[in-house]
Amino acid sequence: MVCSVYWHRPEATEEPTRGVWWHTGDLVRRDEEGYYYIVGRIKDMFISGGENVYPAEIEGLLATHPGIAEAAVIAQADQKWGEVGVAVVVPRAPGSLTQEEVLAFCDGKLARYKIPKRVIFAESLPRNAMGKVVKAELRERYLTS
Repeated sequence: MVCSVYWHRPEATEEPTRGVWWHTGDLVRRDEEGYYYIVGRIKDMFISGGENVYPAEIEGLLATHPGIAEAAVIAQADQKWGEVGVAVVVPRAPGSLTQEEVLAFCDGKLARYKIPKRVIFAESLPRNAMGKVVKAELRERYLTS
């Protein structure tokens, strides 16, 4: 076992512990040759128009854009679709990208329901001590009024 408990957090320990399995929250897919790929985290997944959207897939595509240094995708509530994606993008050079350019880059490479509906440009992404993007902070910063 990799982890048996969360330090001084019994309620957090109960959530992933069911039976003999430790549920990490990682989402994986298996290809036809039997290889496994991590596609995201269950807590990051959102549903747009009845379809599951995994931000890691969108972030992976955005990372291939030559003008994007880093990007994160978060879900925003939407009256029509339930939730839609919002891309928070750090451009390599400030002011070098537009929302239209980023969305056009995604067009044809992602299913339409996966393409973010909005792009927010930032100077940096908040990270924790392990270097992971803190999406809760992004939601708080950009999605709350």
